[in-house]
Amino acid sequence: MSQKNLSVQNKTKKIILSHLKDKKILKIFNQFLKSNCISENIAVAVSGGPDSLALAYLAKCFALKKNITLKCYIVNHKLRKNSSSEVLIVKNVLKKIDINCKILNWNGKKPSTNIQSQARDKRYFLLANQCKKDQIKNLLIGHHSDDLLENFLIRIVRGSGLRGLISLSKETKYKNQNLKIIRPILNQNKKDLIYISKKVFKFFVKDPFNINEDFKRTRVRNLLLSLEKEGLDKKKLMLTISNLKDSDKSITFYVDKNLKENVIFFKKKNICILNKNFFNQSHEVIFRSLTNIIQKLGKKYYPVRGKSMNKLIVAISSKLFSKATLGGCIIDRVNETILISKEN
Repeated sequence: MSQKNLSVQNKTKKIILSHLKDKKILKIFNQFLKSNCISENIAVAVSGGPDSLALAYLAKCFALKKNITLKCYIVNHKLRKNSSSEVLIVKNVLKKIDINCKILNWNGKKPSTNIQSQARDKRYFLLANQCKKDQIKNLLIGHHSDDLLENFLIRIVRGSGLRGLISLSKETKYKNQNLKIIRPILNQNKKDLIYISKKVFKFFVKDPFNINEDFKRTRVRNLLLSLEKEGLDKKKLMLTISNLKDSDKSITFYVDKNLKENVIFFKKKNICILNKNFFNQSHEVIFRSLTNIIQKLGKKYYPVRGKSMNKLIVAISSKLFSKATLGGCIIDRVNETILISKEN
C-alpha cells in the first residue's frame, strides 16, 4: 500500500472512531465489546433502520479495533415501489464509515398473504447464502430490547410454552449451516440506537410497514407503547424474561440427561429406541426430548407443532398405542419400548 493510501486510510479510521468521544456512544460500544468475543470476520444485516445502522457503526468500530474484515448486506425485498432507490441511499450512507454494502435482491413473485413471515424467511436465506459465498461464519442482526419484548408478547398471545417465550436469544445457529446468527445489541433500547444513527449518519429509514396495523407485530408494538404510558416497567419485564431463561437452562439440563440415559441412537440405520424410563419425567422434559429426536431423525429445520406433539405423548401413554407418524418419522411400540425411525 502506498504512503498516500495509508494516510487516507488512517484519516478515515480516525473520523470513524471520533464518534466514540461521545460518552453515550462510547458506553454503548464498550458494552458491545464486552459482550462479544468474536475474532473472525463478521457480516452485518442492514435494513436502513436506526437499529441496523447503529449496529453497522458499532461493528465497524469493532472490526477496526480487532483488525478483522466486516461485510454489510442489505436485502431489497422489492415489496414497495421506492425500495430499490432506498437501498441505494442506505448504501451511500454507509460509505461515510468506509463500508461498501452489498445489495441482495429478492426477485420473483411476491406473496399476498403472510408477507412479513415469508419476507423474513427469504431475507435470512439470501443473507445466509451470501455469507457462505464470502466465507463468513458470524452474521450480526440488529434486534434490540424492544424486539425482545414484542416477541415475548406475541408468543404469549399464541399461547407458547417456556421455550417459545424466550425464543429470541443472543446467538442461534442458522438451520444446519455453519453460520451463527448473533444479536449483539439485544440488551440495548431503541432510543439509544436512534441516538447513534442520528449522530453518526444524520439519517435512517422509516419503514411504513412498521406503522401498518394490518400486521400483528405493529399492533403489539403500539400496545407496548400504550402500556409504557400506563407505567409498564420494561426493566422488570426484561428481568422476567431473564428469569425464564434461567428456568429454561434447568429444563435443558434434564432434557440432555434424559436423551443421554434413556435413548439409544443407531446412526447408520437412522433409528432411535426409547426405554420406558424416557417417559418417567416431567411433561416438559418428555415434550422437549421427543421433539428433539423427531426433528433430528426427520431432518426438519422447524420442530413439530406443540399440539401435535402433545397428542402423540398422550397417545403413547395409552396401552392401545401401536403406531403413529409425525414430522417425517414413524413411531412404533415394541413391547415396553418406543422405536422411532425416519419415514421413507
